[in-house]
Amino acid sequence: MHCKLCEDNVSHIDYKSTTFLRKYVTAQFKISTSRRNELCAKHQRMIANAIKLARFMALMPYTRNQTVR
Repeated sequence: MHCKLCEDNVSHIDYKSTTFLRKYVTAQFKISTSRRNELCAKHQRMIANAIKLARFMALMPYTRNQTVR
């Protein structure tokens, strides 16, 4: 299994790019596992930290109930 982000030489993940981060979150806005995302441990940690920071800055919701209907 190869990491998609390693192949693209990604060294930084921006927390402001919510459309990119949305791919790594489930329908209930939980952070997906590295096995499902097909990421290495390093990039999975970077994605998780970026999602957590985006949630804290109110760019992404914590749960599905917080989305606008």
